[in-house]
Parts: sequence; structure tokens; C-alpha cells
Amino acid sequence: MQGQISGSTAAAIAECVRDLVAVGHIQPGDSLPPIRSLADDLGLNRNTVATAYRQLVSMGLAVTRSRAGTVITTLPPPDTELDPAPGAMDLASGNPDPALLPDLYAAVSASRTDPALYGAPAVHPSLRVAAHQLFADVPAGELVITHGAVDAVERLLAAYLIRGDLVALESPCFLASIGTIRLNGYRTAAVAVDEHGMTPDGLDRALREGARAVIITPRAHNPTGASLNTERAQQLSDLLQGYPEVLVIEDDHLSMVATAAYHRVTAATTHRWALIRSVAKFLGPDLRVALTYTDPATADALKARLRAGKTWVSHLLQGAAAYLLTDPDSIALVASARQTYQRRLSGLTTELLQHNITPFGMPDGLNMWIDLPAQMDADRLHTELARAGWATQPGRIYTAGDSPPPHALRITTASLTQSTAHHFAAALADLLHAP
Repeated sequence: MQGQISGSTAAAIAECVRDLVAVGHIQPGDSLPPIRSLADDLGLNRNTVATAYRQLVSMGLAVTRSRAGTVITTLPPPDTELDPAPGAMDLASGNPDPALLPDLYAAVSASRTDPALYGAPAVHPSLRVAAHQLFADVPAGELVITHGAVDAVERLLAAYLIRGDLVALESPCFLASIGTIRLNGYRTAAVAVDEHGMTPDGLDRALREGARAVIITPRAHNPTGASLNTERAQQLSDLLQGYPEVLVIEDDHLSMVATAAYHRVTAATTHRWALIRSVAKFLGPDLRVALTYTDPATADALKARLRAGKTWVSHLLQGAAAYLLTDPDSIALVASARQTYQRRLSGLTTELLQHNITPFGMPDGLNMWIDLPAQMDADRLHTELARAGWATQPGRIYTAGDSPPPHALRITTASLTQSTAHHFAAALADLLHAP
């Protein structure tokens, strides 16, 4: 470690460490001097140095580890899904089928209007009209447009949470949500998922432990495909009713191509809530638009971070989304996609059952989750499938917080033909049943 830590107060010591990190004299991963040692060097009370170190931890610049002491933080490794091997059949990416997506270029052209200038409304007027139908199944709220669902979640959490706050997350969990929590310095309360989605016992535990926010997928959960039914949604809502201060975020990412009905979890007593409906999975991932419906105070908090005239979401994209959400041909294509995705899920399920392999729950959407036998080495199975030409995702990468890594595979079925499903099921069965 280069540089000399100095200062006569806790604040001065913390600022000195920040400066030394900024110029590279202290590197991420370096351990700071023991409290007693630095206090003796500076001629200060140990409590002063301890307070300085606590300030660094609260800033997110350091973490406390039992044997290593106080350590300068490193940027967490990115939470990314594994890339398919060259030439492998892609059952791993989580992408929609390109053949079932509308023509974005045609939509931009068809929705062409006068150029948006500074001071234009943050929400494109035509998208505001289209949103009435998209959110007809929820109570009155205010509409805010964000750069996709992940952007909405990050801004919502930043509006109300501080570093160290506890966030209830499904486990297994959508990978981007895991990354958002880690990178922003929040703590994770992992809530188990069963065939009906987030479990009441898990949510109850997270709320009693002090969760300040809950992120929940009401249907077509990624990675498992699970959806809440009426009873489960009511159980979760009843729990949230006793915690009106908790921010509730419902990420309904697959809304128009999910076959399961939407069941609202947000309780009537909840003061701060948001329902996010991105268009990425049924209009195209490159259409970076999410419609976020929320209470008025939360809408104001989001608007402050998407101030009109500075960082509004492109009106070209908003106009294209509005066109596609109201164009009869596009709506028919989305309806066809919904039926096709469900047929492909059902087709693979049938093929697997013929080999005595039972998928998790009743999957909806683009992905299927397969729990593996306890004695099976999940990573080795994933590798062997890749060698045989099948790209999948190991379940462990979707682990939230400190929950045990799931012993499973996630399979993307969005582009899966019946023939491919037949051959994949046979290949998986051969590996599962091999000595």
C-alpha cells in the first residue's frame, strides 16, 4: 500500500483514504491498517479510527471482513449469463424468437412525427393513450416511461433506499435484479420460489428482518417460468398490508405474451408501489421502453430522474411502441407469439416426460426450469450438454443473496421446434441416466 493515511478526526481520516484510493495509492482489495495500529500511528483514540472505517463502509468504499479487517471494495464481477459455445443450439440466451417480433424500422417510420425538442412532454402523447389499455387491469396511477425494466427498478430503488438497505428478492432470481442490488450496495433477503412463485413464508421472513423493498415477478418468472395464482397473490398481499412503508415493485416483464393472468400483489395500504411492463420480450429487446405505472409520489421521484428536456426516453422509440401497441397486425403477431411460446413449452414438457424428466411447476413464457437429482453434478451436466451441442444455463448463476445455489438447469424454449425438443430431451435423458 502506497501513501500515508493521515487526519485528526474520523471525517478527515475517511477523506484521506478516499483521496488515496482515487489516485491509486490504495488499490481495491487492499486491507486498511488495523484500527489499533493506525490509532497508535496517528496518536488518536481507537474509537476515532473505528468511526472513520465505519464511514468508509457506509459510503460503500470498504467492507469489513473478519480476518482481513477493513478492505477497500472491488467492483463486483458482472452478473451475466454464460455465452453459448460456437455452433451449439442456443437454449440459453433468454431471447424471444426473432421471427415473432414486429418490424421496428417500419414502426418508427409509420409513427413519424415532428422532431421532439427540449421541453417536450416526457411521455409521448400516443403512448399515453396506448397505456390506458395496457394498464386497464390495475387501480389508478401515474405513467412514467423508463429505458427498460432494469432502468426502472434501479431508479425506483435509488429514489427510496440507501446503501445497506434490505431488498426482498426471489431466489432463483432474474439476473439483472441480482446485479442491481449488489452494485448499489443494498443487501439481499432471498425469498424462495415454488411452482406458484414467491413463497409467503419467505416474504414474511424478509419483511420481519426489515426489508425496505420487495421486487416480485407476478407471472412467467425468469428463470423458472412460475406464475402467481389468485390464492398466492392474495397471501402475499395480506403480508404486505402490515408493512405500508415497504416499496413494492412488480416486474410484469412478459405481460402481453404470458398466458397466465396477472394477479396484483401490491396491498391497498402500500404507499409506494410500481408496476413495470417492459415491451422488450414481445416488441423487441432493442426497443428500450418500459411503461411504469405507479403512485403519484413515486411518479414524481422517477420524473426527477428523467427530467423532461434532459434525459427523457426517445420519442422515436415511444412513438414506435405506441404504434405497435395499437396496430391490429402487430397485436395479432403478439397474440400468435403468446400461443407459439406456450406450445413450445408444452412440446418440450411432453418430450421430457417421456424420459421421466419432470420440469418445474407449470412454466409460462420463454424459459423452463429443470431441477436435477441431488447426486447429479449440475456444472458437469451443463458442460457435457455443451459438448454435445446444447447450450443451457446452470441454475446456480441465478442465486440471490446467501441462499443455497439451485441444483438445476434453465432452458430457453422461445425458438424451440418440435424436432429440436425431441432431440434435446433424448440427449438430456442420456446424460442424466448415464452411470
